[in-house]
Amino acid sequence: MDSHLQREIQRLKKRILEMSARVEESVQHAIRAIALDDKKLAKNVISSDDQIDEMEVEIEEECLKILALHQPVAIDLRFIVAVLKINNELERIGDQAVNIAESALVMTELPSFDFSFDLIGMAEKSRLMLHKSLDALVNLDPTLAREVCACDDEVDQNLVEAYEVVSDSLKKRQSNPDFAIRFVSIARQLERIADLATNIAEDVIYLVEGEIVRHRMKI
Repeated sequence: MDSHLQREIQRLKKRILEMSARVEESVQHAIRAIALDDKKLAKNVISSDDQIDEMEVEIEEECLKILALHQPVAIDLRFIVAVLKINNELERIGDQAVNIAESALVMTELPSFDFSFDLIGMAEKSRLMLHKSLDALVNLDPTLAREVCACDDEVDQNLVEAYEVVSDSLKKRQSNPDFAIRFVSIARQLERIADLATNIAEDVIYLVEGEIVRHRMKI
């Protein structure tokens, strides 16, 4: 066993877990910014995105260096490939959190409307999917990863419901159009976070079992 390779892999594992924690925190803060109309928290989410971008580049470079210098095989190779993919998904989740925070900032300046839709409830579902997918990564737990995949349809349906509720309100001229557009935008970003969390869960299944389940997951 190449002890130097194993040290590099352990360091890479630590880096991807650090990024996971940073991205999850960003999503949590973006959701709180919506729930509390908290401008300061929303601005913090936006300003922290550069750090996430830098971490993504550093992790990708580290993966490529390990591939070039050590030419890993079997489980080590699967780990590097999975980290490359998860790293990209995490950066995209960070971008969605920024989009949510930006919409939250705008909405604090607009006349609000209480749509008959639980946006915070949808946000919590997406956040929990992300949390579970990262737990599955930490614990290399394909069973938990499959639980995440099973939740994706529910969040997709939530997005459909959000569109319907907001569309109906606009047709009846009951809400501010700018506020409504931002509301739907946030719902769409939450659905994307759920999709990306599902991708991470599928990457965990690949890492542990060596099986590519994307596009053919059967729950």
